[in-house]
Amino acid sequence: MVDVSKWPLFTLLSAQELASIRQACIFGASANEAIYITHDDEVYVLGLNCSNCLGTGDSQSTIVAKKLDCLTGKKLVSLSYGSGPHVLLATEEGELYAWGHNGYSQLGNGTTNQGVSPILVTTNLQNKKVTEVACGSHHSLALTHEGEVFAWGYNNCGQVGSGSTANQPTPRKVSNCLQNKVMVSIACGQTSSMAVADNGEVWDETNHLYPSFLWKYAKFTVSQIASGYAHSLALTDEGLLYAWGANTYGQLGTGNKSNQLSPVQVMTEKERIVEIAACHSTHTSAAKTQSGQVYMWGQCRGQSIVLPHLTHFSSTDDVFACFATPSVMWRLLSMEHDDFLTVAQSLKKEFDNPETSDLKFSVDGKYIHVHKAVLKIRCEHFRSMFQSHWNEDMKEVIEIDQFSYPVYRSFLEFLYTDSVDLPPEDAIGLLDLATSYCENRLKKLCQHIIKRGITVENAFSLLSAAIRYDAEDLEEFCFKFCVNHLTEVTQTAAFWQIDGNMLKEFICRASHCGAFKN
Repeated sequence: MVDVSKWPLFTLLSAQELASIRQACIFGASANEAIYITHDDEVYVLGLNCSNCLGTGDSQSTIVAKKLDCLTGKKLVSLSYGSGPHVLLATEEGELYAWGHNGYSQLGNGTTNQGVSPILVTTNLQNKKVTEVACGSHHSLALTHEGEVFAWGYNNCGQVGSGSTANQPTPRKVSNCLQNKVMVSIACGQTSSMAVADNGEVWDETNHLYPSFLWKYAKFTVSQIASGYAHSLALTDEGLLYAWGANTYGQLGTGNKSNQLSPVQVMTEKERIVEIAACHSTHTSAAKTQSGQVYMWGQCRGQSIVLPHLTHFSSTDDVFACFATPSVMWRLLSMEHDDFLTVAQSLKKEFDNPETSDLKFSVDGKYIHVHKAVLKIRCEHFRSMFQSHWNEDMKEVIEIDQFSYPVYRSFLEFLYTDSVDLPPEDAIGLLDLATSYCENRLKKLCQHIIKRGITVENAFSLLSAAIRYDAEDLEEFCFKFCVNHLTEVTQTAAFWQIDGNMLKEFICRASHCGAFKN
């Protein structure tokens, strides 16, 4: 499953909010805006709100996710963003919404006024079902269910395919050269447009007033296209990768920085490619092979990588999260919340499950259900216990009386999860258990919990426990805390209830540290 927390902006969300995400997109000139859709089909936005691109109805930035009520319940099928930025969104019903920067009429509403909230784009699209959208820097494309392409917005390089360089204020069907052709995919660079026909033909509109047939003599079918800032990628149905355009940062992957006016094949020595990635905000390229290997090249964290470089990533999305500048998403990201569980997740799920357990611990009259095999694998104490010469090996219920229920349950849960969730006071008891069972890692975790939870009220009790359990690092930490807050600590009940010898030792030790000097 894709981890959206790799994008810094999503670290602002709570674990519950992250778990609710079904689709997401990070966009903007500095990757400072985000939009996400929940499993309940609610649309939320957060971030800088440059040019009103969050669509919240105002120009305010927000680090708290805000809901776009006008889009609630509308299932999203395609989303794209421009550099302004402006945002286009297509719903399952074929509706087209737009908002954000509109200096070149890229919202398609016939004006140049910024769209402060989502508007329904209808001009020339009545009775049309939009299935895909694409944005260049300041122009827009829409693909309909019938395979028609509509374009509008900035047209300085002929990117809307109208036959002139005049800006197009509303959606206009791109008909010249595409008449009677069914298009199945669209993509945009900063000032270019591409479309793929159902027969695999690729048409290009960069510095041409009309769409032009890019590969007149090509003998293969294109299955995917992608556009970077000023370069393009195409993947054939045989898994071959072609690239062309600008190459200042090595984004073509040809091994040099020479621009290419026509498609050239790259990654020829690699296995079959199944996915390519680029976006018009960056000079970065990525590809995924049939075996799951992910390559990246171009501008990656300021470096120019001129040949495809094998990464440790499992998805092309991770390339843009970690290496693209800005670290935007190259596509609308879908979360794959499936039922698959890792080994660690499965173990965690089975802790204290009476349906699968083969052993119970009885502590303070309460049962904790566990699995002998897991305990033997995870703990040397239990590995020794469950031997034929130990009585416990034959028991179905083992009584525990030297530790409390919360402490012993937490210990057993640690063996299943590698984590501990206890208040500092209970962590003292768990520290005792960890010491008795020679569980050094658990001992360190307990000390960490105690350090994080130390207060004036419990400081002396924690110091006493650290001394009792021979936890030298924790003892030193608690001692320094008590000295630093000496006046407050000496007024607590815990200070005066302490053992006399321990109290004397503390006073003596504190005096050597100058705690009682005026």
